[in-house]
Amino acid sequence: MLLASSPSGLDTGDTAWLLASTALVLLMTPGLALFYGGMVRSKSVLNMIMMSFVSIAVVTVVWLTVGYPLAFDRDAGAGLIGNLDHLGMAGITPSSLTGHVPTLLFAAFQLTFAIITAALISGAIADRARFGAWVLFTAVWTVLVYVPVAHWVFAPDGWIAAHLGALDYAGGTVVEVNCGASGLALALVLGPRVGFKKEAMRPHNLPLVLLGAGLLWFGWFGFNAGSALGANGIAAAVLLNTQVAGCAGLLGWLVVEKRRDGHATTLGAASGAVAGLVAITPSCGSVDLPGALAIGLAAGVVCSFAVSWKFRLGFDDSLDVVGVHFVAGVIGTVLIGVFATATMTGRVSGLLHGGGLGQTGKQAVAVVVVAAYAFAVTWGIGKAIDKLMGFRASRDDELTGLDLAVHAETAYDHGVLSHGATHLSVTAGLPHSSDKAPVA
Repeated sequence: MLLASSPSGLDTGDTAWLLASTALVLLMTPGLALFYGGMVRSKSVLNMIMMSFVSIAVVTVVWLTVGYPLAFDRDAGAGLIGNLDHLGMAGITPSSLTGHVPTLLFAAFQLTFAIITAALISGAIADRARFGAWVLFTAVWTVLVYVPVAHWVFAPDGWIAAHLGALDYAGGTVVEVNCGASGLALALVLGPRVGFKKEAMRPHNLPLVLLGAGLLWFGWFGFNAGSALGANGIAAAVLLNTQVAGCAGLLGWLVVEKRRDGHATTLGAASGAVAGLVAITPSCGSVDLPGALAIGLAAGVVCSFAVSWKFRLGFDDSLDVVGVHFVAGVIGTVLIGVFATATMTGRVSGLLHGGGLGQTGKQAVAVVVVAAYAFAVTWGIGKAIDKLMGFRASRDDELTGLDLAVHAETAYDHGVLSHGATHLSVTAGLPHSSDKAPVA
């Protein structure tokens, strides 16, 4: 093995932390696959898991071909999109640096964000999407929706970061608001599942849900603290903010469940933790521990009610991408304007720290623009794919279960009578509070 010298300016400690963080964030997508897989009915669990795993492959190819250059190359004008100076990562060598870390590693870290954002959308259309259509959608959506928004927010010359002045430390707009608005658009394009609002579509495996939530929580430390791009005090503060917000979200959700329904459920605990972690994602580098506690608690409480809105409004967001990711993402992004402290940001203070209302307005503008853009473009992509090849699975396939119909497999042997037999749905598990059919 040949030993190469490190390029001048490389910080090996920062590089080591970002290598670990990249692995942590990549692990979040298999964690999401288990989280989502446990929440669907047993007849479509493999299909749900596959939608996450195939996102890893598709987004990786797209990102390393055109995604990273368009998101992070020098701005092509007005802070809207980068250029293609490094198409296919051309010209980026092991000696190339972004800050104090290798550019190749920075690109890989950002890749893991793009992967999980695309995978999150699948929860809004669980149980009813054609697999081939999902693969095509993931590729097109990454280029037309994720990449521009990432440039606006994460690139130094992006218009939200450089011109608007809104803060988003680790992706409240890029990941959470983006996937939530996109999930809503795609759910409307596909329409509701067969039996929506008539059947209690219960999660088939709650231990799987909790395992997935635990892996998500574990990976979130890389997601947020890794965004410091260094092994330093800010990363430590961000890590603690992430932990306390996740705990506050979990407790807030359970308190609401206990008072409203009489039971504190395991699914509620998992959902509340995710809500708190979502909300702290944009704000973890801007607030202190009391602010993180307040933001996480607000997300847990509000999202525990928001997941039922789909029944009132009539859209079938199967696994509550809108009710958890969109709503908590909005909460965490906007509340930066209230709880931000100059100790963390270095310059910007929120309303409670003497900063006035100006920053809150900037945060709200960023949310509205990203949500509107993501919804409109995703709607267009979904409609185009639907006309081209059909996006919605057939009624027979949906009723039989996508595992057998699409993948010729089942997760559980007791669900199959023979190689060509109809899948027998297993209905074990407790319903999510949002998936109980409303009482007439």
